[in-house]
Amino acid sequence: MARASARLRKSIYDPVHGPISLEGLALELIGTPEFQRLWGIRQTGFAHLVFPGANHTRLEHSLGAYWVARSLAENLGLSERGRTMVTIGALLHDLGHAPFSHTLEPTMEEVFGYGHERRSRILIEGNAPDASGGEIATLLESNGIAPARLADLIDTSGSGPAPSLSTLLHGPIDADRIDYLERDAYYTGVAHGAIDAVRLIDTARLARGRVAFAAKARSAVEGFLVGRALMYASVYYHKTVRAAELMAQAAVERAQGYPDSARDRLTGTDGDLLADLRHDPSETSRRLAHCLRIRQLHKRAIGFSLLSKSSERAWKGLARDPADRRAAEEAMADRLGAPSASVLFDLSGLEFRDRAEEDGSTIALVDGSSIEYPFRARGPWRQLARLGPSRDRVVVYAPPRWRAAAARWVRRQGSFPI
Repeated sequence: MARASARLRKSIYDPVHGPISLEGLALELIGTPEFQRLWGIRQTGFAHLVFPGANHTRLEHSLGAYWVARSLAENLGLSERGRTMVTIGALLHDLGHAPFSHTLEPTMEEVFGYGHERRSRILIEGNAPDASGGEIATLLESNGIAPARLADLIDTSGSGPAPSLSTLLHGPIDADRIDYLERDAYYTGVAHGAIDAVRLIDTARLARGRVAFAAKARSAVEGFLVGRALMYASVYYHKTVRAAELMAQAAVERAQGYPDSARDRLTGTDGDLLADLRHDPSETSRRLAHCLRIRQLHKRAIGFSLLSKSSERAWKGLARDPADRRAAEEAMADRLGAPSASVLFDLSGLEFRDRAEEDGSTIALVDGSSIEYPFRARGPWRQLARLGPSRDRVVVYAPPRWRAAAARWVRRQGSFPI
């Protein structure tokens, strides 16, 4: 028989949304070790090295996503059960993030065979090999919530809750994105990333089993799309941020005993990771961790905005196979006479455009009984999505000492210099 958690209520003041009240199950869940770990994970990875105010954490974002999800659920008139599922799902959606958030997502996928969403599922269901997350599953069950059912909201690879619930957390405009765009713009000071969250929440509708928006809110939706594109270009994919992220990834992947040595490191905090890497037997990992600590970062040596079909196939082959990508990086560094991990490839620009374009095409605007999808047609919005966060599809990074030599080598060899 389900029980209601104790009715103790607390209010947490959030600089973005104001007071966020928590009670019952939500209040119990934030006290679990798995949730408290999020204090130690920066929301925007290494963005603080460029935007010093960006020291906010995944815990703050999780509380903010909880608030947005609750506001959306109330506005949409969801049942009490639906509101609980959506708000608790939002609260727990980022439990599985590795240190420095998305920085080590590719490494996590190589080591575990899945990313942070599946890791969140494992923690919610209490199935982690180290037994972490068991308290969360117990709390959910004692409140009449099946952990696997809730996890379906977060890890959408399985079949589960109705689309109207899942799109509140996994849609082109959802509780997660509304909070992180507003929050990241606030803490980085990048004002052009600001969005009209209040308007989006107030005009949200359910149409054909998915979250849509009133036609009168089109300007807020367009502002969201522009703000998201600008934040990716200005913050998340800033060249210096990407350099630090690639260095952290290389430090983990060059560590002694990789990939086994990465398993515990991917479940700790930012501080745990850097401290551990600074004492790794691998000289390369120690050097990279030290350089991250003192902000001696790789620099952009050269990038490619256009690729021949053969070059694009070759680069995508490296993107699909991390071991081949590392071997190619080491081969180029060796040819330059540079130390290990002196050449790093940023291949993120190869895939981003398709995802962004697909996102925009699913946004629906509702006017009475009429539903339209204005961002599917060819025009400026599709062009905005196809631009991606950077003009380059592929970027080669190297330490300042080897930057010019790396650029000369690439220019001599062509757009696939391996």
